[in-house]
Amino acid sequence: MRAEKEPGAAPEPGAGKEPGAGRGRRFQLTRDTARPEGGGRAAPGDAPAPARQWPLLAVMGATGLGLLVVAFDAFRVGTLLIGLAMIGGAVLRWALPSVGMLAVRSRFTDMITYGGLGAAILLLSLMAQPHPWLKVPFLEDVLHFTV
Repeated sequence: MRAEKEPGAAPEPGAGKEPGAGRGRRFQLTRDTARPEGGGRAAPGDAPAPARQWPLLAVMGATGLGLLVVAFDAFRVGTLLIGLAMIGGAVLRWALPSVGMLAVRSRFTDMITYGGLGAAILLLSLMAQPHPWLKVPFLEDVLHFTV
């Protein structure tokens, strides 16, 4: 049986609210966020921190090297390295069961994102002017049509 409250007494905390409403989370529909598949450590837990995240460090290292090459005025080679690093990230995401922080979304979404961005960067760097290494005939017609 509930105890009767005196008139004028302070209300109980959370009285009149839905269950769990006073816990600080705005919405109660989602209880927790699942880790992306493959989001576990890429090396055993007793390994040093950089070794546990080697797939991400490999992709970021190759991307950093590409940016450094671009900074030293070798635009095409640097952007090719960046595109290859992204495609390498897609391959690592596909081939390894656990890639650490390289896993951001589901395996399929990560592979499509990394691979698509890497392919786009590669194609754009191959078609960059002057003296493109890859010439796509209809692009020149499209450019002349739009200008």
